[in-house]
Amino acid sequence: MAMILPTEVMLQPYVECLWVGRRQPAAGREPVLPTGVMHIAIRLEGGDVQLYDDVASSSPLQSGDALVAGARASPYWKDASVATLTIGAQLRPGSARALFGVSAAELCGRHVTLDDVWGEDGRRLREALHEAADARARVTVLRTALVARLTTAVDIHPSVTGMLARLHAAPSMGRLPVVEGVSERHFIARFRDATGLSPKRYARVRRFQHLLSMLRTEPGRTLAELATHAGYSDQSHCNRDFVELSGTTPHVWRLQLRSRQQSSTSTDRAEGQFCPRPAPPG
Repeated sequence: MAMILPTEVMLQPYVECLWVGRRQPAAGREPVLPTGVMHIAIRLEGGDVQLYDDVASSSPLQSGDALVAGARASPYWKDASVATLTIGAQLRPGSARALFGVSAAELCGRHVTLDDVWGEDGRRLREALHEAADARARVTVLRTALVARLTTAVDIHPSVTGMLARLHAAPSMGRLPVVEGVSERHFIARFRDATGLSPKRYARVRRFQHLLSMLRTEPGRTLAELATHAGYSDQSHCNRDFVELSGTTPHVWRLQLRSRQQSSTSTDRAEGQFCPRPAPPG
């Protein structure tokens, strides 16, 4: 088992994974589907990230070489026409207050530049990342910067951590369970503060991601079977939800997945993925 460095221990409650990856250019724009979590992405090669509301929009909703992405329950599109080298961090619930000093609800559905939330520290981080020799050195630089931003521990209310654990253990659950000991209004506010999304929207994205996983790993099962197993009431419900969260139907997405798998190239690769030891959601 790999040794967990002290800095990794400190980041466990807030960082799911650190990664570095290269991408070769592709035609046009690619969709980025909602995951329900926040992330940081810093472009080291390939110029600014160009993000769009839809596949045909003429002006980007955001651009920059270092962006913080709030949790979303809708897709957006990214310009994929250039070769890139990017480093990033996938964040856990509670990370917005711990790392950026704001509620996750303030960043929900938005991309902001790293300089907007970190000021001069964002510029210094980018300079250090460009000077680093390789993927592992870059991850060490990013990890050190994240630890430096941890001004105080953020405790998520037990009702929120309990709901997150249930949703991760059973993403196909239908009706959300009643939360005891706290009013619905206060529970929703605490949940949005930690994640950015309401409990229902977060559960909806978790169910969608569960379906995406099954579409990748169970190609022999029918869409109707997968929809039922994912927790949708019927195929029509699944189709409506899928279109809203991805911009296309499950059938078209499955066809596109097969095409991507057949034409995948070894030049698109992860240079490194560095994950702390798993921790409970929140």
